Amino acid sequence: MLITFLRRLGWFVLLVLVQALILNNISFFGYATPVLYVYLILAFDANMSRYSLLLWGFALGLAVDIFSNTPGVNAAATTLLAFMRPSLLRLFTPRDSAEDFSPGILSMGTSPFIRYLTFCLLFHQTALVLLLTFSLVQPHVIVLRIVSSVLLTGLCILGIEQIRK
Repeated sequence: MLITFLRRLGWFVLLVLVQALILNNISFFGYATPVLYVYLILAFDANMSRYSLLLWGFALGLAVDIFSNTPGVNAAATTLLAFMRPSLLRLFTPRDSAEDFSPGILSMGTSPFIRYLTFCLLFHQTALVLLLTFSLVQPHVIVLRIVSSVLLTGLCILGIEQIRK
């Protein structure tokens, strides 16, 4: 129990530091910014309680907000993702799968994991970009930001999954 918590805390600190120090300074053509910190929420065990997910999601988003000077935007989007994650995970896992698995390419298979990852990232990025822009004046720019960030973040997370495999 303690080792699991310390491992999660280590991932938390690592992802927040990578996001704040490196990834927030990357912006491809002014549209795509990788948002790697959501990997922590996506990789938690499937049987983790929703309250724990909400707490971890809020703390993760708040830590990124503190370092990024974005007041509450990442916390809101990440908490919303943490709230929806059990439903999205149930949608993309087979009914006969074990309850105590950790979502990943090895446990879910490549195609279901990519679909799960894409929907979670689309959900998170849509909430994040809409909260950041707080306007629907240029919908084509908003859609371009969402799609490009989802693709870039998805490629980064798939790279981490390949390394962990």
